Amino acid sequence: QVQLVESGGGLVQAGGSLRLSCAASARTFYAMGWFRQAPGKEREFVASITWGGGASNYADSVKGRFTISRDKAKNTVYLLMTSLRPEDTAVYYCAARNTALGLARPTYDYWGQGTQVTVSS
Repeated sequence: QVQLVESGGGLVQAGGSLRLSCAASARTFYAMGWFRQAPGKEREFVASITWGGGASNYADSVKGRFTISRDKAKNTVYLLMTSLRPEDTAVYYCAARNTALGLARPTYDYWGQGTQVTVSS
């Protein structure tokens, strides 16, 4: 059973930074991604990264502020979030997929339990 365990969420003031981590059980994937879901809203794509080549992709709303990276040796993907805004408040989910199509869609094969990020104004 593949497990993804997120950590690093919390409460931060607007303009601050947080780094989320997602540790995967020993397994390689085609890509991993981060999604978020705010109360009353649908789950939305944040960022993805291919495991092999490290190619990254971002939602327009976070470009220039968030950075996704991975550490192959640790089977871990990170999301560094800077210049945080109140509208970034959500539960952030880590996900992994075995195929290339639809990296920005919430159709990943494996999901973490989510970690809360709250940005105060």
